[in-house]
Amino acid sequence: MNDKRKDKWKIEGKEFDSRLMIGSALYPSPEIMKNTIQASGAEIVTVALRRQSEGDKGNNPFWDIIKELGVTVLPNTAGCHTAKEAITTAMMAREVFDTNWIKLEVIGNQYNLQPDPFALIEATKVLIDEGFRVLPYMTDDLVLAQRLADTGCTTLMPWGSPIGSGRGLMNPYTLKVIRKQFPDLQLIVDAGIGKPSDAIEAMELGFDGVLLNSAVALAQDPMMMGEAFKHAVYAGRLSYRAGVMQTRDMASPSTPTVGTPFWHQFK
Repeated sequence: MNDKRKDKWKIEGKEFDSRLMIGSALYPSPEIMKNTIQASGAEIVTVALRRQSEGDKGNNPFWDIIKELGVTVLPNTAGCHTAKEAITTAMMAREVFDTNWIKLEVIGNQYNLQPDPFALIEATKVLIDEGFRVLPYMTDDLVLAQRLADTGCTTLMPWGSPIGSGRGLMNPYTLKVIRKQFPDLQLIVDAGIGKPSDAIEAMELGFDGVLLNSAVALAQDPMMMGEAFKHAVYAGRLSYRAGVMQTRDMASPSTPTVGTPFWHQFK
């Protein structure tokens, strides 16, 4: 590959080739999960604590598959509705998965699974003080992003749309503003991605990565969809780095002037 195309991703003290993060839930079978993750090329996999308990870590088939894949595990606090619950879950996850990474989720509304911004900030402060590298799942709110950055977060994960909705990027403008306001933070679109073109759009906005689960796990062919997202994230990132042409209000001819040989254009 051309050296100019090499684009290692450095996040939370680690380096990766893939900018696609993938979830481990909802697959028809553990084998399909394994094959889909491999097809996607994802090197970071999110895992909910409820899928694993410390007592059976040594002989749990799910955990065996994760270890076999050799990926970086990103535990999450899915299902938590209070700061206290999320903090407790994160503490347990650190022991079980032997990592100080945590994808922090504190749900405030059960209808659309919107994060609770107040509880999220509260839990983030505590966990960062406890030595965690917190990757908070949040709405696309600029003020919330600033508050989380002020607590010490170096990675933010704003949603594209509600979890599992597949609606893509509801507010590209707000995501673009967050990207502009926090050029030095790692930004990952988390939730709502439904199809590969959504991932391309997120990456072309300048986001550093994409996290998804339902879009691949619930596809008719999860493995093929995983591969599709692999190429989509790469294409979107390459497009962003190359510089997407600006849109125009009027047409602009791409061919030489009529009657003028094209080679005359270069004299």
